[in-house]
Amino acid sequence: MERIAVVFGDLPPESTQQAVGYPTLFLLVSLGALVPVVPTGAIVSSAAVVAFHQTAPLSLLFVFLVSAGAALLGDVALYWLGQRGVRSRNGSRWLVALRARAAPERLAWAQERLRSHQVSVLVLSRLVPAGRIPVMLACLLAGMPLRRFVRGDLPACLAWAATYGLIGIVGGSLFDEPWQGVVAAVALTMLISAAPAGWRRLRRGSGGSGGSGDSGDSGDSGGSRDQHA
Repeated sequence: MERIAVVFGDLPPESTQQAVGYPTLFLLVSLGALVPVVPTGAIVSSAAVVAFHQTAPLSLLFVFLVSAGAALLGDVALYWLGQRGVRSRNGSRWLVALRARAAPERLAWAQERLRSHQVSVLVLSRLVPAGRIPVMLACLLAGMPLRRFVRGDLPACLAWAATYGLIGIVGGSLFDEPWQGVVAAVALTMLISAAPAGWRRLRRGSGGSGGSGDSGDSGDSGGSRDQHA
């Protein structure tokens, strides 16, 4: 712990942090939206912790705007690539990757909800761990135009950035040192991401036996790859 404190105690000036931090945050979040293995929620929470301890009055607002903008850009790029796969006779590796990450039961749920609650299901998909890819794939299979997807995804990205930014604010307010708040925010983010899968396993273990208890394992393993995106 002392070594961590020493490393984080010698942080560069705030101007340097912002000059490097905001572009890095934008790059990581947009990349995480395209390749859902980067824990973007934890990255946003960590950036919010650092911004909370800075003296600049608009630091938290910039973290929120950069995170939401990067998430939207990554989602739109991934959706556009998926649309190319849907329209192509031979598909595309992006569409194949989306199908591989969407468990069949989650895709069926997303398609059912999409028919009646288009905007709200997009917002929910960004807030629920492992929910974004199945909903995006359902939008692609339903033939939703890119413009309509963007209109629904914009409030989803804003709500997502606000949620994980708030987690960072909570972590930053609990500790005096930024590195302590970062550790707390990352731990809380990981706990939130793992909670749904843990709850499903608990329900299967207590409510089913034999084959019924094992039927959803493949869905969990596929959906967990997008837990933080």
